[in-house]
Amino acid sequence: MVFVITDKNYKYELEKLCRLFLPFEKFTFSESPEDIVSTDDYVLVSANGDGTDITLSTELKLDGVTETRKKTVAAREDSFAETERELAVMLFDCFYTITGYRSPWGILTGVRPAKLMGKLVNSYGEKAAAEYFRDVLLVSDSKTELCMDCRKSEDSIVSRSRPDSFSLYISVPFCPSRCSYCSFVSHSVEQSKKLIPEYVELLCEEIKHTAAISSDCGLKLQTIYIGGGTPTTLSAEQLARIMQTVRECFDMSRLEEYTVEAGRPDTITEEKLFAVKAGGATRISINPQTMNDEVLKIIGRRHTSDQSAEAFKLARKIGFDNINTDIIAGLNGDTVESFKRTVDEIIKLDPENITVHSLAMKRASNLNKCSTVFDLKRGTDAAEMVDYARVRLSYAGIKPYYMYRQSKTVGNLENVGYAKPGYEGIYNVYIMDETHTILACGASAVTKLREPCGNHIERIFNYKYPYEYISDFEEIIRRKKGIRTFYEIYGKQHQ
Repeated sequence: MVFVITDKNYKYELEKLCRLFLPFEKFTFSESPEDIVSTDDYVLVSANGDGTDITLSTELKLDGVTETRKKTVAAREDSFAETERELAVMLFDCFYTITGYRSPWGILTGVRPAKLMGKLVNSYGEKAAAEYFRDVLLVSDSKTELCMDCRKSEDSIVSRSRPDSFSLYISVPFCPSRCSYCSFVSHSVEQSKKLIPEYVELLCEEIKHTAAISSDCGLKLQTIYIGGGTPTTLSAEQLARIMQTVRECFDMSRLEEYTVEAGRPDTITEEKLFAVKAGGATRISINPQTMNDEVLKIIGRRHTSDQSAEAFKLARKIGFDNINTDIIAGLNGDTVESFKRTVDEIIKLDPENITVHSLAMKRASNLNKCSTVFDLKRGTDAAEMVDYARVRLSYAGIKPYYMYRQSKTVGNLENVGYAKPGYEGIYNVYIMDETHTILACGASAVTKLREPCGNHIERIFNYKYPYEYISDFEEIIRRKKGIRTFYEIYGKQHQ
């Protein structure tokens, strides 16, 4: 599809808006309307001014149907953001008229809507912030309310972080098999089993090195998250080795939360859960994704809903009193009714946390067989699913506490963490809010350094794949020197 935009300064945001409706479209960008071929679909956006007024125009041809919007606004020195918003509203209306779909998030494309809500509340108050979401960004009443609820919870959690706080992330990028919807860098055990022993050995070395650097920089550990992949793909002995290394090398005196993703129920054994518990974990995640066995087969999960329930009960028996479960709205083969049954079955298990994800249709996933144009039925079904989850969970006393959005999500929806009061996942909020530094170890891990008393952020990337991580481990250690350099520059502000 040809995307003609006469002022390329507006390209970034307007392309993101188009991708709400055309997530996988390949755009050919141009600044000349002459590049439009009358028989093809296209997007045309222009903003032309004479110093006094700006004439805005959007034109969309999709599936043979053409919609045009025009508007003239007064030119101002500070008009860029408002002009961009006006163009987004006009283009959004063209898409809505042709497709019949109105995204509940309106023209808002950012991944952290609650953070934006917080900034607006701090500047203008709750009433004005909510009105801005509804009237200016075209966000629905329901999503505005959800955003406000999450903002309040997130603010409370963020306030617990101190200038010298940091979190530790440890990556275990292995899974028993690759789920069809997955776009993470993870490897099935069948493909990479021989890499695991050496990977664990080097991971422990990186953990030791990272602990020494954090101590030298005067940082205090607040939360730990061992994720993946599926960490419980490892043996009980390997899990114990990693967690023992963490315990021996880090000062845990200010630790508030220690999460391990048990993840796939087919990897969970009593021996592994004992190792995780003995290692100091205070929170685990058991992620069925759905309690529909037919859907589990479709997405490539090698377990049943009964196994999910059994794994959950086993974790309770061993003494875990803070368990999260993940479910996904919009999976292939799932219906609104079967998703509702999943929500009801999860509530019966009585977890402290439930995270409701909306399926992200990533190019890297095996599942991505979607058509180029937005799937209206699938999106409206997913919207009904997440709405049901919110009502049922809230009725059960499990309230939303954090939220984020992803690109190419079915229905342009959101991912929401729900929790019983006092059981909110602290790490989840810190990483999404970018509250403080996250020191990360392992393949595909990204260290995110946050200025203690400011907003400056720098990133240090580890190699993505385990074989790279193993073959050039010295480079991983060399890159870690950037942590000290960062705090030599920015750390003095809180001393």
